[in-house]
Amino acid sequence: MMCAKRWVRCSSAAAVMLTMMGVGAMHAQKPKPAAAMPVTEQTAEQKGMAAGSYYAAQPTTESLDYAMYQRIRTEGLTHGRVMDFGYALMDGIGPRLTGSPNMAKANAWTRDTLTKIGLENAHLEDWGDFGMGWQQINTWARMVGPDTAPLWMQAAPWSPATAGPVTGDVVYVPLNDASELDKLRGTLKGKIVLLGAMRPTPDITEPLFHRYTDEELKEMEGPPTPRAGQGPPPNFAALMAERARLAQLRTTALKMMAEEGVAAIITPSRDGGLGGGTGIIFDDNGANIARNAQLKANAVTIPNGVMMIEHYNRLARMVSAHVPVSVELNIETKFTGDHEHGFDTVAEIPGTDPKLKDQVVAVGGHLDSWISGTGATDNGAGSIMAMEAVRILKALNVKPKRTIRIVLWSGEEEGLCGSRGYVFQHYGSQEGQSAPVCGGAGGFGTPAPTTPLKVTKEWEKFDAYYNLDNGTGKVRGVYTQGNYAIAPIFAQWIEPLHDLGVTTITNRNTGGTDHLSYDAVGLPGFQFIQDPMDYETRVHHSDMDTMDRMHQADLEQGAIVEAIFLWNTSQREEMMPRKPYPHPEDEKRMAEPIPGLYPGAVK
Repeated sequence: MMCAKRWVRCSSAAAVMLTMMGVGAMHAQKPKPAAAMPVTEQTAEQKGMAAGSYYAAQPTTESLDYAMYQRIRTEGLTHGRVMDFGYALMDGIGPRLTGSPNMAKANAWTRDTLTKIGLENAHLEDWGDFGMGWQQINTWARMVGPDTAPLWMQAAPWSPATAGPVTGDVVYVPLNDASELDKLRGTLKGKIVLLGAMRPTPDITEPLFHRYTDEELKEMEGPPTPRAGQGPPPNFAALMAERARLAQLRTTALKMMAEEGVAAIITPSRDGGLGGGTGIIFDDNGANIARNAQLKANAVTIPNGVMMIEHYNRLARMVSAHVPVSVELNIETKFTGDHEHGFDTVAEIPGTDPKLKDQVVAVGGHLDSWISGTGATDNGAGSIMAMEAVRILKALNVKPKRTIRIVLWSGEEEGLCGSRGYVFQHYGSQEGQSAPVCGGAGGFGTPAPTTPLKVTKEWEKFDAYYNLDNGTGKVRGVYTQGNYAIAPIFAQWIEPLHDLGVTTITNRNTGGTDHLSYDAVGLPGFQFIQDPMDYETRVHHSDMDTMDRMHQADLEQGAIVEAIFLWNTSQREEMMPRKPYPHPEDEKRMAEPIPGLYPGAVK
């Protein structure tokens, strides 16, 4: 998931130039962009109001095939392959940074594996130019004076390589204000800079591992806590100004250090939830010295890595006490191109009903990851559960009425790039939008749309999308994303699953992952509720995100739940209900204050 996996930091890749190595061999398919097949807003809404359609009233009682529930459960628990998929993907391929050789391997492997288990039309779809291709080959560091000690460090994503092992005296720059840089000007050539303040290592007083209690799940069923007041907090402007100041200070520091010939930069690893980020390296977009570091225009020219906080703090304390410290390190990385393209893996179980087979129900997760672990819980877990869900259905030789599609995304970690590109190409976009917006998951960092939504013929035929992206935890229910009409439908679907722990339907929204791309254009997109486990405390974007953190029973349960949701959606006579058609062009008018509300107010 992006950022603190429910929230994402993003990038801004866009253009459309096919330069990725091996694209031809991967048989990438690129559909026409949505703008080429417009359907007017009025037509979309009028069609949606038709009887039996997604804006019409829904039947009060769902027709459930309990025999199919049993068949799906038996297949998933008796012949499950989810762990086999996991070992092959995480151990066999490893971390999957978008644009990297490993990401290309994962795209090809998922396409070929989905074909092997019987799905049709398995292919890759190009969503556009991502930026520089990059991979970490080897990184190590050690203190060589005044003591000797191995140091735990990894390269930050898109760091250039050192020219083999380099040794330098250590300089500590907390980077609180520009005066620190002024004092160091002219002294940094050949130095290894600790850039960023030391941070505390909190005592761990609470468990780092958690499953939802019945009370917590019950609380989710209610409305979220009301906002305290209108508008941003009183200190919002000051917070934004301070963030801008620090960003500018870092930009100034980088420029100065590049000009002076700094040998390498080391930054401290961030913390995890509940103080769990100790003895761990979190190596993600938070470790990048420059925003959107994958873009050539933003490339950092100084080799840079992120270090475990305990080792970073030791070095910084010694330097602060005026002890001369020297470090030897080697950052071995490789760039594979300045304009690597991103690809999504797509495959299908074709529908069979003459009237419904052109309608699509989809499942997915993001295939890309960060680099310090193998991307197991984020989000290899969601990807292999989606693969297992469609494998179960294919193994049962089902003949769904609607087409069942799996899509495995890339570029999620940099801002939902793959899913936003796919939705832009297939379903719709804002009027005047010439390329998909890549970056700012959940709306963060992305301007709110202000023009009318324009949708496609495929938009009319799309039914629902189901997503998993919160780690290895058991599925406990589903967020409706504010789609109140769908809550009673899901409630009926999960009643036969209560013994598996699936009990909760909440009308709350959840952010930070690919269902948002569908929701943004008025299509039903849903994320399941999962037990938190140690996702936010230890494994999310860390070097501990490996297959060792996966729980087989939970993954099997999640795949079974997804398979049942896919089957139920594919077999309904009616399409799934949608939220009202989006009108972002009206948001400014609707948000304006009521004029003359206060008696006696003077303009």
